Amino acid sequence: MTPTPFASATPPRFGSGQAVRRLEDDALLAGAGQFTGDVTLPGQTYLFFVRSPYPHARIVSVDAAAARAMPGVLLVLSGAELDAAGVKAIPGSVGFRRADGSPSVGPPRRVLAHERARFVGEAVVAVVAQTLQQARDAAEAVMVDYEELPMVVDMQDATAAGAPVVCEEAPDNIACETRYGNVQATADAFAAARHVVKLEIVNQRLHPLSLEPRSVLADLDASTGRLTLRMSSQMPTGVRTAVCDAMGMEAAQVRVVVGDVGGGFGMKTGVYPEDIATAWCARALKLPVKWVADRSEEFVSSTHGRDLHSHAELALDESGKILALRLASLANVGAYPTGAGVAIQVLIGPWVQTSVYDIQTIDFHFKAVMTHTAPTSAYRGAGRPEAIFTMERLMDEAARQTGIDRVQLRRRNFVQPEQMPYKNPMGQIYDSGKFEHVMSQALVLADWDGFAERAADSALRGKLRGQGIATFLEWTGGNALEETVSVEIKAAPGSDGVIEVFTAVNAMGQGIATTLTQLVVDAFGVPVEKVRVIMGDTDRGNGFGSAGSRSLFTGGSAIAQGAERTIAKAKELAAQALEASEHDIHYANGSFKVTGTDLRIDLFSLAARQPDQRIFMDSTTAVAGPSWPNGCHISEVEIDPLTGAVAVVAYASVNDVGRVVNPMIVRGQLDGGALQGMGQALCEHMVYDRETGQPVTGSLMDYAAPRADDAPPFKTEMDTSTPCLNNPLGVKGVGELGTIGAGPTVVNAVADALARNGLAAQAPMLQMPLSPSRLWEAMQR
Repeated sequence: MTPTPFASATPPRFGSGQAVRRLEDDALLAGAGQFTGDVTLPGQTYLFFVRSPYPHARIVSVDAAAARAMPGVLLVLSGAELDAAGVKAIPGSVGFRRADGSPSVGPPRRVLAHERARFVGEAVVAVVAQTLQQARDAAEAVMVDYEELPMVVDMQDATAAGAPVVCEEAPDNIACETRYGNVQATADAFAAARHVVKLEIVNQRLHPLSLEPRSVLADLDASTGRLTLRMSSQMPTGVRTAVCDAMGMEAAQVRVVVGDVGGGFGMKTGVYPEDIATAWCARALKLPVKWVADRSEEFVSSTHGRDLHSHAELALDESGKILALRLASLANVGAYPTGAGVAIQVLIGPWVQTSVYDIQTIDFHFKAVMTHTAPTSAYRGAGRPEAIFTMERLMDEAARQTGIDRVQLRRRNFVQPEQMPYKNPMGQIYDSGKFEHVMSQALVLADWDGFAERAADSALRGKLRGQGIATFLEWTGGNALEETVSVEIKAAPGSDGVIEVFTAVNAMGQGIATTLTQLVVDAFGVPVEKVRVIMGDTDRGNGFGSAGSRSLFTGGSAIAQGAERTIAKAKELAAQALEASEHDIHYANGSFKVTGTDLRIDLFSLAARQPDQRIFMDSTTAVAGPSWPNGCHISEVEIDPLTGAVAVVAYASVNDVGRVVNPMIVRGQLDGGALQGMGQALCEHMVYDRETGQPVTGSLMDYAAPRADDAPPFKTEMDTSTPCLNNPLGVKGVGELGTIGAGPTVVNAVADALARNGLAAQAPMLQMPLSPSRLWEAMQR
């Protein structure tokens, strides 16, 4: 697929290529946003959950008599009652197999735990009352009799003989496993290798920590029996489908509306038990029911990210050419393996494992391990940060062990532009990429060769300075490559009219409404005031939603193509209106003109002539394949040897993201993503106590998130010379690229600082997060 040409050298003020201020921000900054929590309906009630205090327990009985008698209480609901009402369990992982060939297994995830609770924070009882405080008070009066059962929260413990079992169908606690590559060919390559590098690498569990917690407001129209859910979600259509499946409803009976979303990061992509419970309560009571998670609930009951332990090995010849890559990984998927949580670790991560390097011989073995912890699922990057971190740590350690310069080692192993399209050993096809060219630009941007002078200055101040690099790519699109949009040119009394575009991609703080509006302005040549982009309503349209950095890649492509098709349809109507041949009609800047004459009609006047005073087009567009954005990120750190504290003092990156529609938004995505990656590298960790199964970092008092003053001075540039060939815009996904690159470059910089100061033996043993205490202890070994 050949991309459409870039915008002209003098694009319109609001067209693509311009750093336009975000349209969304004025309302948000003025406090006029419409988040789910901001909406209150007449007669609204409030839901609060009783949650399991145990990581594994049998639910012996639920006594709700006292709670039901309390003031304002309208409903107290147990898992047994939902089960008796026929509410179905939420489907788990499918499509993968266990070692014996049997299908992937996992315990049924009920909307409210029934018979057993399998992690601390699992919802057990729902309480609805007239006020939130009444619901909280009544929840405390519910008496749940638990029989505590043996539990396991650590992956190594879970796979040991005799470990407590999460699901009876899997006595080994392995939900499923995957193998890729050629075992014998890889073994032969390692046998012939001049150098073999081995690392144990832990990608620790993280909490997504979106600014806005999960929230749902369910309302039943008693006259029609139709249910409306207003919620904070990245995938309203998927949620609607899951709610209908669980409650035995038809799609037409449920509407999902999404307003402003205060961050998602993948955590809001699927349905949660709380969503279905809220919907069920609203239908049962015939009253609006609202649930908004508090921060403590989010820590223990929302999905987490990462949690992968890998044994990684790299084989190289005497010149540093990579011969083979071998991996054995355990992925902690929690108590209830989800489709996304499993696929991310045993399929999607492996797709990019060889990254920008020409490696064809592999042996990968991934196991999805069940434990008594909250389920894992998508978190910014979703499998790609784990894979790239492993690869880049191997590359830097290989450079140290072989004595080959790490930049030269990368140059010797890059996939070259003339190899495009390139099929990696996982069967994924890179359509384009100039990886060495991107790295060369980043080395200049970061002043790579001037590092020695900066390190000397740091030493004078008693600090150890290190320099890190990561060269990498990622896969975007979510393999949901089709999108439908509706374009409507509406005549409006007393005004010229408006172009309204509906898309099923979703806003969640990333500025997508602005970027899509720029594309509409590009296509129609009208002022921005004449454009409205509508999202988040399953009554208006349905689609995959926003995940996998696909919003512009697929959604933007659909809008651009839909606009072209709408103009083509309008051109036919203009020819009729102007009594001219369609071939003589020319469109520009909101108006049709007959070539060689002064006859013309503007777009909105043409719409006004139609029977319903509009020109409407439903348009479906499919892109040809995923996009492969890539980059080179270089960081410098200073370590205080007395405390182990790490400061990222410089950060430069060059990013191949194809065509750039809004440079300001792209830079914001790259820099914000990088700060999240630094959070994993240096401070974030969702910890469960190994002995008790209790969350240890279940609040912001204990969970260390990166803050604005942790951000280094960013130098962020985009290389637009290599457009994606798989979509008509030539764009590549950008939302997760910064996160993927930041972790390895920062950890590599810390390892470099140690190696430069006589501590090279500690470099391969570093594990995230590199908190001051952990790093100080490592430096004392």
